Amino acid sequence: MVNRPGRGASATAASPVRRAAQAVGAAFLLIGVLGFIPGITTNYDQMMFAGHESYAKLLGLFQVSVLHNLVHLALGVAGLALARTVSGARTYLVAGGAIYLVLWLYGLVVDHESGANFVPLNNADNWLHLFLGVGMIALGLALTRRPGGARR
Repeated sequence: MVNRPGRGASATAASPVRRAAQAVGAAFLLIGVLGFIPGITTNYDQMMFAGHESYAKLLGLFQVSVLHNLVHLALGVAGLALARTVSGARTYLVAGGAIYLVLWLYGLVVDHESGANFVPLNNADNWLHLFLGVGMIALGLALTRRPGGARR
């Protein structure tokens, strides 16, 4: 097998955007698992499948539910799977970041005590979603820019 420049396993394995997507995916997997561990998640006995009635809080700060934890696990698996290619990693980071920005906006407009707060969300979640959205998009775009503005 001929190893062409830029196409070899070592060239793509060292891709910064792939490493970033792997790190973000691994972090989501870890957060998803931690959400199911009593002690790390306070009020664990009050965790519901979904909805604002779930009073469990990851690290005593971020309101979580079973659905919330499952979404984190799914995002983690998606990140690791899509990090196998540069384009997949970029798509994961940019699209995932966009989803988090939409979730941030949703958290701003939804009444935290209403049935529409099905995720559930609190103010700490909203700030985290803003940070994640901006951060993931920035990583996806910055790590795939070509020097000097060259087109792909």
